Amino acid sequence: MPSYQFVLNGSPVTVEAPADMPLLWVLRDKLGVTGPKYGCGVGVCRACTSHLDGAEVQPCVVPVADCAGRTVTTIEGLADGDRLHPVQEAWLECDVAQCGFCQPGQIMTAVALLRTNENPSDADIDRIENVCRCGSYARIRDAVKRAAAKMP
Repeated sequence: MPSYQFVLNGSPVTVEAPADMPLLWVLRDKLGVTGPKYGCGVGVCRACTSHLDGAEVQPCVVPVADCAGRTVTTIEGLADGDRLHPVQEAWLECDVAQCGFCQPGQIMTAVALLRTNENPSDADIDRIENVCRCGSYARIRDAVKRAAAKMP
């Protein structure tokens, strides 16, 4: 079985897996990283959203072979030690989570948005396609705006 090396949340990892194994299963089943959630398996619900070289991806549809030599960041790698990322802080302050299942993906998408748009409008935020079955979209919008105000 081939092995792949990449940086996961700041640390180098090596994993043996079939080339076409989705990154989500490598993260969860082989590396024990459980923040990215399995929702649909086809990249639509976006519960698994993570970052690959800083860009938002859905690891349920990214083969592990595509990650070799690259950097993968999940919700577990977003904080700086004990200091939460401003988006994570805003999520807590706005009491966004209800069931919490989609929140890692929501947060990772919000971070990606704020990297490219420092002051997103309601319309910009509403274009986030992550599914929240609890319907906490208004609080998500509030949290993204609060996080934008906190970002350096």
